[in-house]
Amino acid sequence: MLEDTGERVIPDKMEPTNQLLIEHVARYQLATAFVEGRVLDFACGSGFGTHMLAKSCKGKIDSIIGVDINPDALAYAQYRYYHPLSKFIQGDVADPKLPDQLGQFDWVLSFETIEHIREEKQFLSNIYQLLKPGGSLILSTPFGEGRNKPSGEPFHVHQFTVDEFKHLFDGFDYQSVEFFNQKGGLIVPAEYKINQYFPIGIALCKK
Repeated sequence: MLEDTGERVIPDKMEPTNQLLIEHVARYQLATAFVEGRVLDFACGSGFGTHMLAKSCKGKIDSIIGVDINPDALAYAQYRYYHPLSKFIQGDVADPKLPDQLGQFDWVLSFETIEHIREEKQFLSNIYQLLKPGGSLILSTPFGEGRNKPSGEPFHVHQFTVDEFKHLFDGFDYQSVEFFNQKGGLIVPAEYKINQYFPIGIALCKK
């Protein structure tokens, strides 16, 4: 049985009102409006989101691959979330050899991953290489005190400020980058002003 670390989303072990579950489902639900062709779920965890997209988008995606470094998570995903359009592969998202091994994708999803990665530049470079020309990325991460500052989360390297998040993609030749903010199940464009704090940022980048 897959261990619940407190951060891993395992719907079978969570109440429907669990905020972590609600946040993750909302991001995958957002992705259903966009994804098509060949899709990569980068750091897929338990695999529920990969499966959600395989089922919800079966008429417009060719395949979806879930990659994760944790063998227990992958074993759980393969057992619990079989779908003919999906496949689960073990891999380190910061491994520079990964783009050559996986090929290119029309869409890459990376939800709540980068805050765990010390090799941030390599991770972002991998994503850019994994995208086909014209392909797109959806990436999310929680906001915090900034680079190299304690976040209070034991599994996070750090958490970016809003400004740091918006400059993450400056070194890459993306055609466009759009930003959204999230609180629970609510996702709004970053420029949409509303009188509440949004703790999570989402970027939509087109190569």
